[in-house]
Amino acid sequence: MVIRMSVPLTLLGLLEREPSHGYDLKRDYDTFFGRGRPLPFGQVYSTLGRLARDGKVVISEVAAGEGPDRKRYVITELGATEVDQWLTLPVEPEPHLQTVLFSKVMLSLMLNRPAEEYLDTQRAAHLQRMRELHEIKKGDDLIEAMLADHGLFHLEADLRWIELTTARLDHLAGLVRR
Repeated sequence: MVIRMSVPLTLLGLLEREPSHGYDLKRDYDTFFGRGRPLPFGQVYSTLGRLARDGKVVISEVAAGEGPDRKRYVITELGATEVDQWLTLPVEPEPHLQTVLFSKVMLSLMLNRPAEEYLDTQRAAHLQRMRELHEIKKGDDLIEAMLADHGLFHLEADLRWIELTTARLDHLAGLVRR
C-alpha cells in the first residue's frame, strides 16, 4: 500500500509532537509544509473537526480567548497509529507514466501542431524555474534549499525527457498521425 502527503496526516503528526491549538497548527504547517501555499484557517478547523469525529484527536482543554474559544487538540492512540503507518509506508514513485507534458506532446503531434515549438517553450519555462530555484538555494534556509533541490532534480529529469522526445518527434509523429 502507498500513501500520499495529506493535510490530516500532517496535522496529526504535528499533534503527536505536542498538543496544540488550531492557530499553532496552521503556523507550523505553513512554516514547514505550506511553502507558498498556506493552509486556510477554515481547512485547519474543518480537518480537526473530522479528526475528532473519527476519534484521532480529542480536545483537552478549552480556554476563552479574545475571539472564539481556543481549543487545545491532543492526538489519540488511533491517530498516533495512523501517523506511524503513514510514516513507514513508501510514497508513490513519481512521475506518473502519463503526465500533462506527455499528453500535450502527443496531442500536438496527433493534431499536426508544432510539438517542437511546444517543447522549446516548455524547456524555457523549466530553465527559468531552475534559475529561480538556484536563487533560493543561495539563502540560509536549509528547508528551502532542500525543497529547491527536490524541484531541481525533477526539472532536470523533465529536461532530459524533453531533449530525448525532441530527437524522436519525427518518428513519434509517424506513429500517432492517421
